[in-house]
Amino acid sequence: MKWICISIMLCIVTPSVAQNAIPVMQTGGNMMPDEWIDASTHHLIVKLSRRAGHNRSFYFHNYPFIQTPDGKGWEMIYYGSTSQGDQLFAVNLQTFQSRQITHLPFRFGGEIIAPKSRTAYVQSRDSVFKINLENGKAELIYVFPDDFHGHIASVNCNETLLAGVWSDPREAEILRRYPSKSGFFNRIYEAHIPHVLFTLNLQTKQMEKIDSEDTWLNHEQFSPTDPDLLLYAHEGPWDQVDRTWLINVKTKEKILLHKRSVPHEINGHEWWASDGKSVWFDLQIPRSVTFYIAGVPISYANGRFIKGKEIRYPITRNEWSIHFNLSPDLSMFCGDGGDSTQVAHAKDGMWIYLFKKNGDQLQAERLVDMRYQRYRALEPNVHFSPDGKWVIFRANFEGHDEVYAVSVKRYE
Repeated sequence: MKWICISIMLCIVTPSVAQNAIPVMQTGGNMMPDEWIDASTHHLIVKLSRRAGHNRSFYFHNYPFIQTPDGKGWEMIYYGSTSQGDQLFAVNLQTFQSRQITHLPFRFGGEIIAPKSRTAYVQSRDSVFKINLENGKAELIYVFPDDFHGHIASVNCNETLLAGVWSDPREAEILRRYPSKSGFFNRIYEAHIPHVLFTLNLQTKQMEKIDSEDTWLNHEQFSPTDPDLLLYAHEGPWDQVDRTWLINVKTKEKILLHKRSVPHEINGHEWWASDGKSVWFDLQIPRSVTFYIAGVPISYANGRFIKGKEIRYPITRNEWSIHFNLSPDLSMFCGDGGDSTQVAHAKDGMWIYLFKKNGDQLQAERLVDMRYQRYRALEPNVHFSPDGKWVIFRANFEGHDEVYAVSVKRYE
């Protein structure tokens, strides 16, 4: 083990001592300190979830950040295990102090943050709750009818609507009988179960059904800038579905963002750019052969969608990641890598990656050595911090689930 003395007085972190002797060491395989330099990449890694139990950051496209009450810093919402089950926590990204938000006595789920009102929306069975992120107070706001047990997934940017999907009860039965992804994935797709996209008005508490199809719908994501645009996916084997769609929840007009062009072509794990002007996704033409991070410029004006020319950044097999994300200033991508059993079958793909734009190409840099990550048990699901200087991810390379941040700056 080597040690390096550096200053880490960066935007997102302010350690108790400005000058710290930080170890340079292999990431994972044993218990890690709160801060270390990855020996393989020379990037600083800090542990954000400094509490007992298992801790899990949000899925890659679910926004987890709120500003501190003074408006000068940021907190990140995450889940932590407790004696009462998983509860919501917030970690201050300047002090690394975590506070428990919820103390609910029943199981619940949801990764829906309304940052302007400092609110979370969660669901327990048929009931939707509004959570005050300051004091943890839970308010019951809606109970689904007995014949329509929908599942909420996203809140729009002006925080007036929730969106979600209802599915025929046959889907729940398949999930009950075949709980592993390998068991339920094709079965749900092949069953052609009716699904309904819906919105829930947070002022009137009125639910509206906006679209229905006899196919598997999920990955609902409202635009970060237009309260009427909802991104969603046709789920199933990616080489058999035209997956990525947008719908205007007012006009009900919808558009397919990427049409498959050759056999076995796939795209998926779509997400919005922070400015709401494009949607991005993993693209492979065909599956497991040629890899891209791809995006489609999109807008809605005068009652119609306007789709721009698709953008494709080629990446190598080893650089492919289960999930990608885009920095707030749109200048960089990040990726969470993957093991050799994933679709890319990469021989050396177990890294957290940074991709910097360079014309029509991407310059890849490895941030974290993930050789001890058990990807099948926990996918890292990368996020950029609000200032774009850190990539936040979850990992089990210490033998349990924790949340970490790695600096995009390399230390020599």
